[in-house]
Amino acid sequence: MEKRWYVLRSKPRKERALCKFARSQGHVIFYPTIPVNPVNPRSAKIRPYFPGYLFVHTDLSKVGVSAFHWMPFSQGLVRVGGDPSYVPDNIINAIHRRIEEIWEVGGKAFDGLDKGDAVYIREGIFEGYRAIFDIRLPGSERVRVLLQMLNDRYVPMEINVGYLEKLERG
Repeated sequence: MEKRWYVLRSKPRKERALCKFARSQGHVIFYPTIPVNPVNPRSAKIRPYFPGYLFVHTDLSKVGVSAFHWMPFSQGLVRVGGDPSYVPDNIINAIHRRIEEIWEVGGKAFDGLDKGDAVYIREGIFEGYRAIFDIRLPGSERVRVLLQMLNDRYVPMEINVGYLEKLERG
């Protein structure tokens, strides 16, 4: 057999601990994380892109499936039809590229937000309102949006980007 990428399930919120332990055992781990803009300033600012999962590059014929099943913080390898399922290299490479793009724009919340995009305010005092994304404010997790009022008038306001949800066109 050859080395392939497999999906390793972690116990809830133990991805980082599992990653650290697996690496200490000599395994090659890909643990994709992204920056987030939490409403609570004490919340984690970096979160897993796939909560509960990470990827391990290994040759199962040499290591054995049980090595991952009994590993601390692990719930074992993801199986399809009873056999550990592997992820093709091109998919892993695509995930790497996507993660890099998200880090470049400053996080998932800013990902894909362009001036003029329609957004929905899902939290805070203006919850339920629609707005138009204007600009990201430098050095902050806040943005300026144009809030749509009842008379189709737009009022500029600053808001935490974590309160927004991009509306799809259509």
